[in-house]
Amino acid sequence: MGISIERNTKETHITAEVDFTGSPSVNVETGVPFFDHMLTAMAFHGRMECSIRADGDVDVDPHHLVEDVGLVLGACISQFCDKRGPVQRFGQATIPMDDALSEVVIDVCGRAYLVYEAVFPQPTAGNFDLSLVREFLTGLSTHGRLTLHAHCRYGRNSHHMVEALYKALGRAIETACSPVEGAVRSTKGTL
Repeated sequence: MGISIERNTKETHITAEVDFTGSPSVNVETGVPFFDHMLTAMAFHGRMECSIRADGDVDVDPHHLVEDVGLVLGACISQFCDKRGPVQRFGQATIPMDDALSEVVIDVCGRAYLVYEAVFPQPTAGNFDLSLVREFLTGLSTHGRLTLHAHCRYGRNSHHMVEALYKALGRAIETACSPVEGAVRSTKGTL
């Protein structure tokens, strides 16, 4: 039942395959080491089978690649839920990592909306500009048709804050995309 999507532009070439089998199998190669680390944590803790391959103009700036991976991954999640049928719809996770605590709440409702709150003590993790976290989440929310609330509640180490956020994102996605018996979870009868 996995979903595979490819996106090719003048700036990036991205291929992603996602399935929710409960047995995490993760293979991520974007050419941006910290981003690979975050995507791997998200997929593993979301118990996804996930393969992401991305090339892009990272010599200019990893912005295009990070945003486009969010777009493709969001589209995979949206198509997966459409194919699966009725899903749990809501997912929430709060994850600690040492000094940091981050929370993600998702509604797989067909309406894209992002609320993102994070104040990082360091502006980078390694050489990864942490302003790109918002770009990834915007692409994920938009193409995933997700209402997504993501909060780095606190922390002293930016790496820990972001890693806790990506782990929480994986767990929230897993819960929200879990199948349910019966009708769509909406009083309107449709999402």
